[in-house]
Amino acid sequence: MKPHVVIVGRPNVGKSTLFNRFVGGQVAIVEDRPGITRDRKTHDANWLGREFMVTDTGGWMPGGSELDEKVSRQVEQAVKSADLVLFVVDASVGATDDDERIAGWLRRTGRPVMVVANKADNDRRETDRWSFLSLGLGEPYPVSALHGRRAGDLLDVVVDELGIVADDEVESTHDDEAAPTIDADLEGVPRVAIVGRPNVGKSTLFNRLCGEERSVVHDMAGTTRDAIDTLIETEDGRIVLVDTAGMRRRAKIDDSAEYYSLVRALRAVDEADVALLVIDSTQGVTSQDQRLAERIDAAGSPLIVILNKWDLLDTEAREEMTTEMARKLYFIGDAPVLRVSALSGMGVHRLLPILTDSIEQYQRRVPTRDVNRVIAEAQQKQPAAAGARVLYALQGAADPPTFTLFVNRELPPSYLRYLERSIREAFKFGSTPIKLRVRRRAE
Repeated sequence: MKPHVVIVGRPNVGKSTLFNRFVGGQVAIVEDRPGITRDRKTHDANWLGREFMVTDTGGWMPGGSELDEKVSRQVEQAVKSADLVLFVVDASVGATDDDERIAGWLRRTGRPVMVVANKADNDRRETDRWSFLSLGLGEPYPVSALHGRRAGDLLDVVVDELGIVADDEVESTHDDEAAPTIDADLEGVPRVAIVGRPNVGKSTLFNRLCGEERSVVHDMAGTTRDAIDTLIETEDGRIVLVDTAGMRRRAKIDDSAEYYSLVRALRAVDEADVALLVIDSTQGVTSQDQRLAERIDAAGSPLIVILNKWDLLDTEAREEMTTEMARKLYFIGDAPVLRVSALSGMGVHRLLPILTDSIEQYQRRVPTRDVNRVIAEAQQKQPAAAGARVLYALQGAADPPTFTLFVNRELPPSYLRYLERSIREAFKFGSTPIKLRVRRRAE
């Protein structure tokens, strides 16, 4: 495993800015006010050929509100697996009572800790860092995460503390008895995005699938700010689960952090191999649920509808919900619909087999001879009008399955839908989106 660095501190000291500086991109949402980061987020980092993992966390605030307590537990869980903890403090403010409490807690954990005096934007601020010696955690390291001042020096110290050796510094001799390393390359691993309106139970479902409290769950809309990726192992292989922020209509978004959360959630949908649309059964199918389903359909990824909180409905309400689904989400076709309770776990065990089938269909490739056989049989059964026909066909891509049809003249849209249906039924693509590309070619 790569060494693991965890960034902790009280709210609004610049933890996410430092995290972004380490990973080399705007991975975490940053806003100049407390409470933006709530879930912990882990990403690979590389400094001069030395690789490690770094985790951003929310502000540690035990004894606060119920949400503060949940965020604090996330921080504590992350620190348990840390090889090095970076305790970020604000050099422009000095040591606070909250800093003292965090320092006391970190000393009790027994993990290696470095104090990072952030916002040391000039020489005077760098001098102010010495006041943090009172925390009893050793020499504070000055940095300005926002401007990059002394960021390289801090990274040098971090990789030295971790004892990481660059690839080109490793001797060419190999020990046959050495323990195998874990491949961190996730290319090709299916991505499953969990999307929906705020407060419908996305994070609860995410945690249920992960088998741990990986995202903060709270009965306040908008708890998840960022898209959280987690690699999980299943009997059928690895998948990456992506928990996203609740999506509201843009007209109702008046908060900049919420706007960037929406942008990242939409990006997660675009990059997903499968999207789970979570709907609150107790509220029915809303117009926003309809728009989200349309957005997923436009992205070209398979859709699985999760009717959450199903256990709270009586028999009559369940029948009404089923009728409403058929009426308002008619355009999703044969997309699987799963009725669950993420909180109790009811029905969740049926999700992974459905996910496996959807991913297999999304990535399926069909031999060219079989494609042409199905197209020929479809044309023989029902020829196109005016002598138009498909001369040759092949599957040009997967993710989603994309078929190229070479035709002698333009085919009507209705006939293309007929050919798409023929391909879908012949190769059992289920509800997976299929793309048809038409190319004109003379006979």
